[in-house]
Amino acid sequence: MNVRRSAAVLAAVAVIGAATPAAADPSPSPSQAFPSALYGDKDPKFDGVWRQSLALLAQDTVGVKPAAKPVQWLVRQQCADGSFASYRPDPTTACDAKTMLDTNATSAAVQALTALGGHDDVTRKAVGWLKAVQNKDGGWGYSPGGPSDTNSTSIVIGALAAAGEKPDQVEKDGKSPYDALLKLALPCGGDGDGAFAFQPDKKGELAANADATAAGVLGALGKGMVVEPGKKSDATCEKAATPRQAAANGAGYLTAALAKDGDHLMSALAGAEPQPDFGNTADAVVALAAQGDTAQAEKSVRWLEKNSASWAAQSGPAAYAQLILAAHATGTNPRDFGGADLVKQLGATGPAPQTAGKTTSGASDEKEDSGSDFFGVWWYVGVCLVAGIGIGFLFTGRKKQRQL
Repeated sequence: MNVRRSAAVLAAVAVIGAATPAAADPSPSPSQAFPSALYGDKDPKFDGVWRQSLALLAQDTVGVKPAAKPVQWLVRQQCADGSFASYRPDPTTACDAKTMLDTNATSAAVQALTALGGHDDVTRKAVGWLKAVQNKDGGWGYSPGGPSDTNSTSIVIGALAAAGEKPDQVEKDGKSPYDALLKLALPCGGDGDGAFAFQPDKKGELAANADATAAGVLGALGKGMVVEPGKKSDATCEKAATPRQAAANGAGYLTAALAKDGDHLMSALAGAEPQPDFGNTADAVVALAAQGDTAQAEKSVRWLEKNSASWAAQSGPAAYAQLILAAHATGTNPRDFGGADLVKQLGATGPAPQTAGKTTSGASDEKEDSGSDFFGVWWYVGVCLVAGIGIGFLFTGRKKQRQL
């Protein structure tokens, strides 16, 4: 989930696919200033709303009351129809046909603002827009009208659940989001062995994807990005006739994938050396905890405690938020995460909170926006631009459009 570098890369793909001049040079001028209410200091073009939402959600989860300024900034990002774009530099300008609307950003904003409370009108309009752009197969794509994918469908499910909706009753042409997810679940046996695919390929075939599987497990369970440890599951991989079985199958796949590489996931693109995938490992921890497969989740969160500090510092607020949510899901103290205070580190990327719970965040109101998942987004964007639009690229993190 979400937490999600997935969304980040998806956003990047959308821009690259458009093949516009802007996509060729996504980086801002070094002198460009970003809103002081925004978390992070990197270009928010692809992940502004996403990382802001994750930062606010993570703070709320650990009992920190964010400053009013960043919450107001997020609310003002909403378009008149209820949707959220990836980032609107000037929210006083009405959204139009050129505005890059984003189901992932909209869903993240719904989850954050619902958790914070007091924004029912905003979240109601956002949920209404999500329902209006639901695909005929019951799912959602990253952009409205785009083919349904596991990540987008799952984060929308999380938003619907957070807003008090019953996802199984949100239907289009008689199909619910769970119908869409079940079609994206691989059968047991073989390389996929119960995983979720991101989307079918051009031949209609499904390929296992760990990032999509982490998102799919949460979606199939009807969960958002904030979860409590579930009841232990001993389910074996069987035909996924129900969302619950699909979640169990996906969790089994994640457990095996994490154990294979030393309790973490690996990522690689064509021509690149495999690298530890911190963001997707954090998402997998949340998914396994929600499913009740806590043994592997706890092993992987220990690995994150030992190895994720540099990644989080470079990636920014969304990364800190992902780690906080993974810590929360496993009952780990985010204020002593491998010796680091994740809550304080996240707070330092944006305006100082109104209350900081057991610790002060040490943030400055002058802090600008930090891009979030450098590896999840800009690295992928760069590779994709070099490789060209035709590259077969799975997706992943969110924040930069984002980060996920």
